[in-house]
Amino acid sequence: MHTIAPLSAEALPTCADDLAALLVDAVEGGASLGFVAPFHHAEAAAWWRTRAGAVADGRLTVWAARDAAGLTGTVSLALEAKPNGRHRAEVLKLMVHRRARGHGLGRALLGVAERAAAEAGASLLLLDTETDSPAEHLYRTAGWTSYGVVPGHAANPEGELRATTFYFKALTPD
Repeated sequence: MHTIAPLSAEALPTCADDLAALLVDAVEGGASLGFVAPFHHAEAAAWWRTRAGAVADGRLTVWAARDAAGLTGTVSLALEAKPNGRHRAEVLKLMVHRRARGHGLGRALLGVAERAAAEAGASLLLLDTETDSPAEHLYRTAGWTSYGVVPGHAANPEGELRATTFYFKALTPD
């Protein structure tokens, strides 16, 4: 059983070590999240701590999923601040620890972000992921639509340039 809860700006730095362990696990597992190997715990923890300001001013929400053994996953939602884009938001850094995969946690985290976006007034969600990655199956089966592929867009953890697929999801009002 997992619990999923948002992290406050004050809680984020205190959870940075657990979030860093999750991020390092994801990168070591081959997830393309913007980091390349070697990627160390201290580097990951420092990156998470830099997110606290965006959480404090409401531009970013970060959720943490936990089970009895500790932190198992996370997802973030970035709201658009530009006046012409306040109807949209971006899902970022959806990660599930390798020990917790295959049990629906990624889908649950994605659902939390989608509901929060709708509650915040967003009617359009965006995200991107490495083309042909396992994450693509989740997004497609959760109703997301691919709108383009950019070859050589981002390096994977090994430093090899890979294509990125961009997705959108229109949210309907409740």
